[in-house]
Amino acid sequence: MDNKQLTIVAKILVKEEKRELVKSELLKLIDTTRAEEGCINYDLHQDNENPNLFLFFENWSSRELWQVHMANTHLKEYIKATDGAIVEFSLNEMSCIG
Repeated sequence: MDNKQLTIVAKILVKEEKRELVKSELLKLIDTTRAEEGCINYDLHQDNENPNLFLFFENWSSRELWQVHMANTHLKEYIKATDGAIVEFSLNEMSCIG
């Protein structure tokens, strides 16, 4: 198992009329995810100028444990609950280089 720490940046742009729904669903993910093995931090941000833009900044002790997180039921429930509400989603797996 690769024990190198992994940083995830997930960008979620939502439809304005669905903003509160998506925000509520994103907030539900936090406590459960923070309790998962390997989660170092899992922080949700909302853009100050565009309230329809959310960003998760996450650090995981390994890519393998992040992948376990990605397969969890609570993420599947989030995807189902927010179906049709997301305009754009991007996810970057990143490694610290300095």
